[in-house]
Amino acid sequence: MMRTLSTQFRSVKRPNPNPKLSKSSSPAKSENAKPKSEPWCVYLILSTNHPIKTYVGVTNNFPRRLKQHNGELKGGAKASRAGRPWICACIVCGFTDRSDACVFESKWKAFSRRAPRKNKNDDLSMQSEDPSLPLLRHRQAALSRVKGSLDCTNLQIIWHLDPL
Repeated sequence: MMRTLSTQFRSVKRPNPNPKLSKSSSPAKSENAKPKSEPWCVYLILSTNHPIKTYVGVTNNFPRRLKQHNGELKGGAKASRAGRPWICACIVCGFTDRSDACVFESKWKAFSRRAPRKNKNDDLSMQSEDPSLPLLRHRQAALSRVKGSLDCTNLQIIWHLDPL
C-alpha cells in the first residue's frame, strides 16, 4: 500500500481543491483580523495607603492596567503591590507606538531619580500638608524636564491630581 506524502507527513499541506476560495478572499479573515490596538500612554499612579509612593508605567489599556496594579486582575507589577489601592495621578497620551512611550517613561523615571527632593525638615508648614503633594510635585518637575528634552508637541498631558 502506497501512501501519499500528505498522509505520511502531516506537515505537508494538501493543495486547495477549490482555488476560488483562496485565503486572501476568505470572508472569515476580515472577521478574525486583529483589531488595531489602543494608543500607547505613560501613566503616573499614586498609592493611597502607607507608604505613600508613586509609580510610572506604560500601557495601551490604562483601565485594565490600573485594575492589575490594584490586584483586581492578574498581571500587576510586583513593585506596586505595597500601597494598594492606587489612583491615577497623570496620564500622558498620544504616543505613536510602544517604543516612543517607553523612551518617555524611561526619561521621566531617570529625571525623577536625578532631581533633588526637598528635605522634610526644611519647611515646618509642610507638616500639615498632604503627604502625597511633595511626591506629585517631584514627579511634575521631572516631567517638565522630560518635556524640555523630547518633542512633546503631539502629546496630551492630563493631571487628575493637581500637585500645585
